[in-house]
Amino acid sequence: MTDSREVLTRSAPPPDLTLRYGPLPDHVIDVRLPSSGAGAPLVVVLHGGFWRSAYDRTHTGPMAGALAAAGYVVAIPEYRRTGREGGGWPGTFEDVAAALDAVPSLLEPYATTPPVVLGHSAGGHLAVWAATRPSARMRAVVSLAGCLDLAMCADLHLDDDATDLLLGGSPTEAPDRYAAADPARLPLPTAPVKLLHGTSDDRVPIEVSRSYATRLGVPLRELPGVGHFALIDPLSRAWPAVLEALPR
Repeated sequence: MTDSREVLTRSAPPPDLTLRYGPLPDHVIDVRLPSSGAGAPLVVVLHGGFWRSAYDRTHTGPMAGALAAAGYVVAIPEYRRTGREGGGWPGTFEDVAAALDAVPSLLEPYATTPPVVLGHSAGGHLAVWAATRPSARMRAVVSLAGCLDLAMCADLHLDDDATDLLLGGSPTEAPDRYAAADPARLPLPTAPVKLLHGTSDDRVPIEVSRSYATRLGVPLRELPGVGHFALIDPLSRAWPAVLEALPR
C-alpha cells in the first residue's frame, strides 16, 4: 500500500510567480514555469483538503514542481474555504469559477492552449463541477480521488461531515445546493473527463469515483494498493499514471 501522507509537509521550491484574480486575500494563483519557456501546455491544479481552511495550496508544491519539470506551465489557484469568511456555499464555487475564467488571460504570456484542469480530492470535485459550467473552456479534466458524488460523501460522513459544512446541510436539508454542486447530479462536461483513484484510499473511498463513473459513463482507472495522497506525490509509484492522464 502506498500512503505518501508526508507529501503534505514536504518542502518544495517557491512558485515562480503569484498572480491575482480578485480582490480578496485568497484570490491568488501560484505559477510554476517549465524550463522550456513560453508556449508549454497549461495545467491548472485545484488542491484538496475537504474544502477546509486548514488546507491550502502550499501542500501541492512537490506536485507542482514535478509537473513543471515534466514540461507544463502549472497554475494553482487558492480559493475561500470553510472555516474562513465567505468559504463554503457559494463563495468557494464563485472563487474557483472566477480563477478558471481568469487563467487564460493571466497566463497568456506563458501558455497559449486552454488548460487541463486537474483536481485532487475536494479539488477533483471542484474541477469536474467547474467543467460543467457553460462558460468552461478546458482541454480536459482529470480527477484524482475526487469527491465526485457529494450525496455519497455526505452519507459516509467523510471528514466529520465536510460536505454538509460546504453546502450548509445534508442532501435532505439543502437539496437545491446539492443539485447545483454535485457532479453526480449534473450533466457530463463537454471536455473529456478522466478519473484516477487508489483502491486503498482511506480518505475518499474508491466507491465515490465508481459511483460517478457509472452514472456518467466516464472511464475510471483504479490503482491497486494506492492510497489517497500517493496521487499527488511525485515520488510514489502512482505518479506515472497521473502523468499519463494528462494530454500533451
